[in-house]
Amino acid sequence: MHLLVISSTMSSKIKKVTEEARETGNPELDLVDMKIESLEQIPNLLRMTNLTRLSLSHNRISLIPPSLADLENLEILNLFNNHIEELPTSLSSLPKLRILNLGMNKLSTLPRGFGAFPVLEVLDLTYNNLTENSLPGNFFMIESLRALFLGDNDLEYLPPDVKLLKNLQILVLRENDLLEIPKEVGSLNRLRELHIQGNRLTVLPPEIGNLELTGSKCVLRMDDNPWVVPIADQLELGVSHVIEYIRSDTYRILYSRHIAAGAQPAPPKADKSRKVSRLTFEK
Repeated sequence: MHLLVISSTMSSKIKKVTEEARETGNPELDLVDMKIESLEQIPNLLRMTNLTRLSLSHNRISLIPPSLADLENLEILNLFNNHIEELPTSLSSLPKLRILNLGMNKLSTLPRGFGAFPVLEVLDLTYNNLTENSLPGNFFMIESLRALFLGDNDLEYLPPDVKLLKNLQILVLRENDLLEIPKEVGSLNRLRELHIQGNRLTVLPPEIGNLELTGSKCVLRMDDNPWVVPIADQLELGVSHVIEYIRSDTYRILYSRHIAAGAQPAPPKADKSRKVSRLTFEK
């Protein structure tokens, strides 16, 4: 009985907030932490084509209907902390979407054509179950992308196609299982933040030295990796020392020898089977 009262109260609140937005023509709809399990619980949502921002974070949504793409004026879509396992292909057809937050869900795959977003600038996929095989062929063709958050996933490799993200300024890869960083990251000349801490990295390609990551407005995080001793020693002094070192001829020789030796990869850091993104939730 108590649960029924809570459900009824929440349902009334969802209806009230949604109707107020419709009546006033408010282009922003905020339904955070409303225990929503399905978009069908939001009355007439798909008719609110004037919406520019839709916030549905901290709910229990498991399915995103293809018809969400009917909200053609959406610029910001926040689905952080839900139970989403799959996404509709139609999502990437939203013509004005600039910010998409899908962090802390249960995604292990992305739909075909996911990289077709025409103007997307910020994509947050933090804390899911994505591997390099989860990323569709055109994933790195979102030329407008300025920030890509892929932390807390299960990536061992990052495809070389990352070089296509010419406008990327922030790349977050922390807490994955990355065994290497592709040299192509070094061609992202607008990159000002690179987060690679908490992986299985032992060396960096010398091309990373091409990046400007040591200025006052720049960020390079690379701690908690099993670095080779020379990099670890430089990191003790600071990341600027690491960058200076990997730009040296000494390091190029070390790197070449390390790769030629075919060193065994570092073991996985931890059992990820208890990640929140892999747990089954009771409705």
